Amino acid sequence: MQLIFMGPPGAGKGTQAQLLAALWKIPHISTGDILRACVVAKTPLGEKAKAYMDAGELVPDGLLMDIVQERMNQPDAKAGWILDGFPRTVPQAAFFDTLLCDVPGGGPKSGKDCALRAVNLDVPDNILVTRLLSRGRQDDNEQTIRRRLQVYREQTEPLIEFYRDREQLVAVDGDRSMQEVTAQLQQVLSGNS
Repeated sequence: MQLIFMGPPGAGKGTQAQLLAALWKIPHISTGDILRACVVAKTPLGEKAKAYMDAGELVPDGLLMDIVQERMNQPDAKAGWILDGFPRTVPQAAFFDTLLCDVPGGGPKSGKDCALRAVNLDVPDNILVTRLLSRGRQDDNEQTIRRRLQVYREQTEPLIEFYRDREQLVAVDGDRSMQEVTAQLQQVLSGNS
């Protein structure tokens, strides 16, 4: 089970990823967790990432991809994983697709031949705004939330098409109860395992 969870802020992807990871006994890996773990472990890649993070800068794509690759090679990820927060761009997705679907000596696999599935939790913006405002975070006002959603839509639409073109996209209606979304995810993904 190799899953990428995508969805706008407030769609419930982190919650669903944690529930399913626990159910299927596979790691839920977020990009932030990967970076923090590499820094704490003082890996060579973690040391490079720390220099950018300490300077208040984003970790460059190339370094982030190396760190994700390193994490995917750890023993607990061999049986599968749910990745949350990566990839964020089409170049990252293309790299990741190549990384996962290359078979030594056999050439690359692609599309439905690859085990990877990208799960997109789709929720209308007005529902997301309501959900995010109900969290009560100080920095969450409607204008800020709508801007975050706009940025998300701009950056993510190409990723949705990227995975749809490869027949790896699984779209799920996230505008339902947590239990209903979990049940649908289990149903649609169990056929893809």
